[in-house]
Amino acid sequence: MSILFSSFTLKNLEIKNRIVMAPMCQYSADEDGNVDNWHIIHYASRAIGGVGLIIIEATAVEPRGRISANDLGIWKDEHVNGLKRIVEECKKHGAKVGIQLAHAGRKCSVASENIVAPSAIPFSEDYKTPIELTQDEIQNIIESFKMGARRSLEAGFDIIEIHGAHGYLINEFLSPLSNHRTDKYGGSLENRARFLKEILQGVREVWPRELPIILRVSAEDYVTNGNHPEDLANIINLLREYEVDIVNVSSGAVVPAEIKAYPGYQVPFAEVIKKETGLPTIAGGLITNPLMAEEILRNNRSDLVFFGRELLRNPYWPLHAAKEVRDNIKWPMQYERSK
Repeated sequence: MSILFSSFTLKNLEIKNRIVMAPMCQYSADEDGNVDNWHIIHYASRAIGGVGLIIIEATAVEPRGRISANDLGIWKDEHVNGLKRIVEECKKHGAKVGIQLAHAGRKCSVASENIVAPSAIPFSEDYKTPIELTQDEIQNIIESFKMGARRSLEAGFDIIEIHGAHGYLINEFLSPLSNHRTDKYGGSLENRARFLKEILQGVREVWPRELPIILRVSAEDYVTNGNHPEDLANIINLLREYEVDIVNVSSGAVVPAEIKAYPGYQVPFAEVIKKETGLPTIAGGLITNPLMAEEILRNNRSDLVFFGRELLRNPYWPLHAAKEVRDNIKWPMQYERSK
């Protein structure tokens, strides 16, 4: 049997294979953050296609935490029922389902919202200058993540992912390129990690210990004075008591930078974090070939592999990938005739 189609267990959660659908915004919610039928069809199709773990797109814990005006929301109880519909449809077809709890920080582009960040530094000249958060405002956002975790549990999600990557608010606190604070939330690596630590503390108050948490990180800022994989490993090690169970390793986007992307370009970052923290990781980055995914897993470079654009192109990628790694997986009964 291939490693790609072997099961993987995190705490009480058993995932049927090592294929993860990366969270990818659909920009299809209404302006109040509610689920549309598009989301249900989109995610359920990947469950039918054989994905083991589907992570729902960045879902804002408060209105000013949206990337766009059409992002999904989880900042109020009324969002729960729509998210529950996604979860129920995906689980019918054997997938486990996670949600990415997010705050866009200075990369919020909703015209009606005041954008916020650890420091009053814009992402680029094309973005508005954010308002520097006070310590009281920081505590309010931490509470918003906590309430987002509570609602995620009510919606039936199997796992939550804390979005600490791609230049959004948590990543902005972690990186010295965007965090110029001089209080307890800035300066040293330990201080820059404090916001994330307190989010994890709050989340763990409402998210059961038997259910896992993913932390998504940008392991490389691609700028000399920014964060690098070893820095992220050190940050993660500071957070061990708050039970991050697995690290989803991405990179970039905290500042504009040149990134030379190629299939598997982020896998070495996952290797460093796996080695330095001892935690399982999810690796990826422009991976389309099942044999490449199998190699990553077989050589213990990562524990799961995420796929993004490839699953947009082909929701049934896992069914076809099984043939290439010579594994015999069960197709949906309705599609057996085409196997």
